[in-house]
Amino acid sequence: MRYERVAEGAFLSRPNRFIAHVDIGGADTVVHVKNTGRCRELLLPGATVYLARSANPNRKTAYDLIAVDKGGRLINMDAQAPNRVFAEFARVFNPAAADVQPEYTYGQSRLDFCLTTPSGLHLVEVKGVTLEENGHTRFPDAPTERGVKHLRELERAVAEGHRATVFFVIQMADVLDFAPNDLTHPAFGQALRHAAAAGVEVAAYDCAVTPDTLTIRRPVPVVL
Repeated sequence: MRYERVAEGAFLSRPNRFIAHVDIGGADTVVHVKNTGRCRELLLPGATVYLARSANPNRKTAYDLIAVDKGGRLINMDAQAPNRVFAEFARVFNPAAADVQPEYTYGQSRLDFCLTTPSGLHLVEVKGVTLEENGHTRFPDAPTERGVKHLRELERAVAEGHRATVFFVIQMADVLDFAPNDLTHPAFGQALRHAAAAGVEVAAYDCAVTPDTLTIRRPVPVVL
C-alpha cells in the first residue's frame, strides 16, 4: 500500500489520543494521529515522523501522522494500515481464496476478513503491532477487551468447522519474534493461547516500511 503526498516533520507533543503537534518546516502544525494506542515509546519529543497530506481541503487537520523513526527503525503507526495491507496480501496468504470479503459479521462480532475457498470459509482477524523492544514485538500496547472477544469468535468458528486465523501485522521490519503482551493485558495472552490450543492459527508477519509505503514481507516466530 502507498501513501500520497508524504511530508517529514519533528514530533513535539500529543495533547490527546487524536492529535499531535509536529514541527513541519519550522511551523508548529496540529496533525491527526491515526492510532489511538498509547505509543509512548514512539512519540518522543524530537522524533522524526512522516505525515500524509489529506486530499480533503476542508479538514481541520491537513495531515495524518503515519510513521515514526524509532532509533533508526522506521515504524508505520497508522491503525488502518494493517487491514489495507492484508487485503493486498490475502491471496498470497491463502492462495485458495476465491473471494476476499472485508468486515464479515460472524456471531456477535464483525471480523476483519472472510476468505471464501473451495473447502469452506477462512475467517481472519487482523491486528497491527507497533510495540517493539530490542527486536521483540508485542500486542497489545493497551488493554483490548474487543480483541479478546474476537479471539473467542475465531475459536467458535473453528468449533463450527471453519478455518480461522488471527494475523498480526508487525508494522516494521527485521524483528526477532512476536508474543502477546501479558504485562499490559494478561487476559489477551490467555485468550490467544486458548484459541491457539483450540485450532485457531496464529500468524505474525513483518513489513517493509518506507515513509510512503507498507508491504507485508515475511513470517516471524510466534512465542506463546
